[in-house]
Amino acid sequence: MSRRGQRAADALAALRKDDAAVRRPAGVDRVEDGFVVRNVGTSDVAYRCPGCDHEFAGVPHVVAWPEGDPDARRHWHTPCWAARTRRRRR
Repeated sequence: MSRRGQRAADALAALRKDDAAVRRPAGVDRVEDGFVVRNVGTSDVAYRCPGCDHEFAGVPHVVAWPEGDPDARRHWHTPCWAARTRRRRR
């Protein structure tokens, strides 16, 4: 693994350690900071997380979109979504 890949993996591991996952039922929408958020189960489709810019498939994750704009939905790793306010913009 490259140094860049290792740093990214270490950062994601730190996020997972720092953010205690809150168990929420899949498929239930809630509103957080102007975003509609839904926890979803696993999928065979690969998505790219806007938080860490890594592709993922086969893991439970979060789908979020601005209220009133469901076409702008994005699939996030759960810890990346939880840490979104601590990240700088890419």
